[in-house]
Amino acid sequence: MRRLRLEQTRRSEVRRPGRAPAAVAATVALALAASGCVTVHGEREVVPGATPDEAAAVLAGFVAAFNRADKANDPKLDADRVTGPFGAINQAGLRAKAVTRPDGNPDHRPLVLGDARYLLPRKAGWPRWFVADTDADRDDGTARAGDRWLVVFVRNGPDASWKAAHLAIVGKDALPALAEEEGDPVAVPADTTGLAVAPGKLSAAYAAYLKDGGAGPFAAGAHTDQWRAKRARTAQRPGLATQFIDQAAVDGDFAPLALATKDGGALVFFASRHFERQTAAAGYRPKVGADLKALMKGEVKNTVTKEWVSSQAVLVKPAGTDRDAVAFAGRLQGVVGVRGS
Repeated sequence: MRRLRLEQTRRSEVRRPGRAPAAVAATVALALAASGCVTVHGEREVVPGATPDEAAAVLAGFVAAFNRADKANDPKLDADRVTGPFGAINQAGLRAKAVTRPDGNPDHRPLVLGDARYLLPRKAGWPRWFVADTDADRDDGTARAGDRWLVVFVRNGPDASWKAAHLAIVGKDALPALAEEEGDPVAVPADTTGLAVAPGKLSAAYAAYLKDGGAGPFAAGAHTDQWRAKRARTAQRPGLATQFIDQAAVDGDFAPLALATKDGGALVFFASRHFERQTAAAGYRPKVGADLKALMKGEVKNTVTKEWVSSQAVLVKPAGTDRDAVAFAGRLQGVVGVRGS
């Protein structure tokens, strides 16, 4: 995917819930239906945000728009289908490619998301959201074949359209058994006290951990202690001073979304922002590739600052768990801005 660094982790095998019958056989009719209205039985009634058929139409419309944009290297072609952290990454990647390859993507291969099931949490009011748990064709024939692409869609009102806010690529057995209410998954409030870390506090906790380390709630792995160690090595390169700043991202469609698991924990999707500032020694300039130059503002004299957006899927244990309470299932990160000075 365009300049997206996909980083995944696996967890031990767990039971997977049953699948809904709807699949992603995208047709023009389904694509057009993706923005159709959901029947709402009162703003205060707790109901699923979408029906399985509506969710299938949303996913089909997203895939069709994504493929058009990827083929043409044109962010306008799927701008109305994406939002939040995934939207920021997707649009920045396409903007860069529109500059470096203005005639389109010669390496385009249509994305196919099949074997879809829909996790449709019940809630009152807006925003509403759901997760499409799918199998992508991008890993066919590889060691990662069967990995699941979890696409999280949000909708902010009865007249708004559904948009993809998060994408997590996780091991095929990484999704835990979900708690259910009347046969539907259960949404977890951002301010719940029932988890080791409330979903609404995860982004700030992650930013603090990446800055200071320590024995916080995050389990060891590629996206925690190993990432901190990698950044420490980067900062020690001779002739190039590198600084990192990490920030929470919780506003609007960057807000965390969570589903309850049967063990009393939760599957949580949350976002964060990360800045990498490189300053070269006197007489030198940091190297900037073509895709980064396409996003750059200002002129590189001896400093370049890259802004990344990261979208995380984590498993959070119940309250009372002090160590290793948050384990990463997947993380997607991409550069969304570059500034030279």
